[in-house]
Amino acid sequence: MTPFRPGSVPILEAVAVLKRGGLVAFPTETVYGLGADASNPAAVARIYRVKGRPAGHPVIVHIGDVGQLERWAREVPDDARKLAARFWPGPLTLVLKRALGVGDYLTGGEDTIGLRLPNHPVALELLRQFGGGIAAPSANKFGRISPTTAKHVSDDLGDEVDLILDGGPCEIGIESTIVDLSRDRPVLLRPGRISTEDIAATLGATPEPRDRSAPRAPGTLESHYAPRKPLRLVAGDQWERGARQNRAVLSFRARPAGDKCAMWISAPTDSQRYARDLYSNLRALDASGCDEILVEEPPASAEWAAVRDRLARAGTA
Repeated sequence: MTPFRPGSVPILEAVAVLKRGGLVAFPTETVYGLGADASNPAAVARIYRVKGRPAGHPVIVHIGDVGQLERWAREVPDDARKLAARFWPGPLTLVLKRALGVGDYLTGGEDTIGLRLPNHPVALELLRQFGGGIAAPSANKFGRISPTTAKHVSDDLGDEVDLILDGGPCEIGIESTIVDLSRDRPVLLRPGRISTEDIAATLGATPEPRDRSAPRAPGTLESHYAPRKPLRLVAGDQWERGARQNRAVLSFRARPAGDKCAMWISAPTDSQRYARDLYSNLRALDASGCDEILVEEPPASAEWAAVRDRLARAGTA
């Protein structure tokens, strides 16, 4: 593995690695992705091996411009073009019917493909110079906390990735919103920075919640984004009853005087700042030597939907 180099973005080297079937971790505005040439089945299979990712779990293909949609999707409905025009480059993945020649190795056997145009200068330059699609789930072991810095990637994957591009901490910090447009109505498969209200304002219709016939999508398993230590959500009005001695805490309140927990992180009350710092905070709590991580439940309002989704999947109860 070529170690990450702060302040260095060896794009040409990364392109060469991808073209020879290697793996490149690269930053996006959401989290770091583990990238491979999306047209190379052996390279994508290596992503699955390195991550320990189940074969039936699809990956998102990152593209460099909207004109590449038809390369990967056989149908691009008007709603997809409206959302792409409004939110790309950005933290939105569109699930469309896959084009002929797009293999099961990308889609987990589904007849759909997830596509995204990320909004990060390193990712965009990498995609521009590579010229093709890059399959890129998060650059970590499957089901664990996603990486938002190059060091997180190095800590998680070490020599299993050929090159890490260091683009600094991710601006958004949680994964993209995923919208299914492969059927006769828009369906929200995963919440993210782009909200249901944002999508509704663009399409003139509110996306429906995920249903049993929805295609499988990344990050939607019941257990995901999980630290190694058990994580438990505690309602604010039950906080005192939820306390334990050898615990690590993420709470909106200040650490009480005399508290002897392993680590206490006072969380921001702004939902976007909370999301940006969430995975870094969970990693710090996980490494604190605690027996359990306690997280104070965020508000139930719409602006916290994506954070609540990640915490619910990371938790044990």
